[in-house]
Amino acid sequence: MNTADTSYKSASWTPSLSDDDLHILSTFIYDTCGIKMPSSKKVMIESRLQKRLRALGIDSFRDYCDYLFSDEGKNNELAHCIDAITTNKTDFFREASHFDYLTTHALPALLKSGDAGYKRRFTVWSAGCSTGEEPYTLAMVLSELAETLSGFDFSILATDISTRVLDKAKLGVYEENSVSPVPDKLKSKYLLRSKDSSKGLVRIVPRLRAKVLFKRLNFMDNHFNIPDTVDVIFCRNVIIYFDRLTQERLMNKFIRHLVPGGYLFIGHSETLSGMDVPLISMAPTIYRKSK
Repeated sequence: MNTADTSYKSASWTPSLSDDDLHILSTFIYDTCGIKMPSSKKVMIESRLQKRLRALGIDSFRDYCDYLFSDEGKNNELAHCIDAITTNKTDFFREASHFDYLTTHALPALLKSGDAGYKRRFTVWSAGCSTGEEPYTLAMVLSELAETLSGFDFSILATDISTRVLDKAKLGVYEENSVSPVPDKLKSKYLLRSKDSSKGLVRIVPRLRAKVLFKRLNFMDNHFNIPDTVDVIFCRNVIIYFDRLTQERLMNKFIRHLVPGGYLFIGHSETLSGMDVPLISMAPTIYRKSK
């Protein structure tokens, strides 16, 4: 094929996703990552994955499946596939009431009942951290609190299945308009403006980035390679991609890492109602582990 033919193909070529290929793909994604890909979203899935086929120079969805299922594909393409079919929507101080509850209710209760923050670091796990806005928000909030609590120390564990979003999160660079939810007082303390103002970029200050450990983690792994216990888990707007059975299994895996009396925060569009989990509802979308 000559160069002209290749250019024409890249501009107009649109491979279609058959029902059989959707079934094969959705079964693999579900078994590997626990994410459901219902047939009702076939058009959306096809449209988003066509971009991946073009980027890889693959001619058909069947060939894409063969590549994705290979060892090389699992290592190099799976994260891109998950990125394409899910929505990494996140913001600084998203669902701000959760951060208020953390500092006014959850953390004081945990400080009163245990040694978190003093004999050991107070640890928050941002599960499904995407591009880092949530864990950096947590770091800002807890840094502010630490200034009022002598000797208090904390760390943030931030995990995601996507290496692409983790790379962005580790860098800690954001467009200036994306940090508009951050209060002005915190912007001046925790954000650095680019020397080139025309770029419109800011970066999280080094001392705050040092408080966050980013790691890749697949929720379907049998064992989570993370600290045995954490005090608080933020897993917001993540379980909507899983079916009910997978959600319940995942919550019980999370809870095993949560200290007795620890807190779990989920997204406002999510619920654990009816699940067999050792949690007590403290407020809408906020739960506490039974002691």
